[in-house]
Amino acid sequence: MVSLDNAVLARMEKGGKRYEVLVDPDLVEAFKAEPEAIDLNAFLAMDEVFHDARGGERPTEDAIEKTFGTQDIRTIATTILSKGSIQLTTSQRKAMVERMRQQIVHQIHVQAVDPKTKSPHPKTRIELALEESRYSVDPFKSLEDQVKEAIDRLKPMIPLSFESVRLAFKVPGSAMGKVSRILRPYMQKEQWLENGSWASVIECPAGMKPDLIGQVMKQSSDTEVKEL
Repeated sequence: MVSLDNAVLARMEKGGKRYEVLVDPDLVEAFKAEPEAIDLNAFLAMDEVFHDARGGERPTEDAIEKTFGTQDIRTIATTILSKGSIQLTTSQRKAMVERMRQQIVHQIHVQAVDPKTKSPHPKTRIELALEESRYSVDPFKSLEDQVKEAIDRLKPMIPLSFESVRLAFKVPGSAMGKVSRILRPYMQKEQWLENGSWASVIECPAGMKPDLIGQVMKQSSDTEVKEL
């Protein structure tokens, strides 16, 4: 359950009355997309509806029934989020925008490379170009959509190439479990070798190559890597 300190207000007005729930800001987008898939205990700070959450003023059950046609908190939260808005303090919005900005920068860093050097652009370079482009980060818009928008803004400013690489890993059998968890999202094939080693072939964004190899080497320094 999200703490009261970290929760934000989701608010809707109807019939001259305000209805509020306290929610986890990091789960708002996922809840809007698929309410049934989100654990309410994780999403809501309190399993209650308020007229004024900060002041502790609660509507009557009759008022809730009249407004929402139900007492079900999931349905009520869904209605408030779809028809209302998120209320953030200045510090909350600033923190959420910065967190989203860093996620956008990281995604571009691992997905794209400089076509001349075939290496990822430093995060600082991406951050400065993003700032210069005056791209406005939305803390509640999906990361995927914002990465695409940010890339469109950045292309005239810094060279970006979206290439993939295929890598073959040979790992000592004892490290297979930990390494396979790292490589699984990108894996194309795997097999056990006669000497007891485990081998796999993956395909990943070129910009992700150094970081991915680094993660694997931390788990097993005896790993052999080859670009195909």
